Amino acid sequence: MAYSPLLQQLLQALQCLPGVGSRTAQRMAFYLLQRDREGARELSVALQEAIEHIGECERCRMLSEEPLCRLCTASNRDVAMICVVESPADVIAIEESGVFRGLYFVLHGRLSPLDGIGPGELGLERFEARLSEGEVSEVILATSSTVEGEATAGYLATLAKEQNVAVSRIAHGVPIGGELEYVDRSTLSRAIAGRLGIASD
Repeated sequence: MAYSPLLQQLLQALQCLPGVGSRTAQRMAFYLLQRDREGARELSVALQEAIEHIGECERCRMLSEEPLCRLCTASNRDVAMICVVESPADVIAIEESGVFRGLYFVLHGRLSPLDGIGPGELGLERFEARLSEGEVSEVILATSSTVEGEATAGYLATLAKEQNVAVSRIAHGVPIGGELEYVDRSTLSRAIAGRLGIASD
């Protein structure tokens, strides 16, 4: 079916969202136009405001409306520890766990030469500059366990060691409540290799 030009434009715009194909875009567009035009207006305004006013923190690259984000300006954070993550969503996940009180560095991706993503696209010159300031004593690498994530972690570890900064990697392994028979071979191998000792009473 041939859509009107404006409707076609809306459908194509909605498909920029992850996981949204032509059918889902059509459902979203029809819902907004038929049942919730006020919601559509609010969404449009919120998107426009976000695009115009949300950028990256100059220090950690977290999404922020200010030059420095709230985490980087908080007085109760441990400036000696930096956790390196792939996305702002990873920062939120770690913050919600409540177990980390240091600062972050957000890569907005991972090294992928085939996709044209190198150190420059990940802001690693800014990362090196932070390490050279001398405040950081440990870098925690929290990149994914994909091939690209592991390559990125290796590259970051080299940068940190060149600055004489200790490097650690988050543990990957069997999830809490998981049964071994359902865990894939790679995850199980990593869990065994990264096993921890149990202190005696």
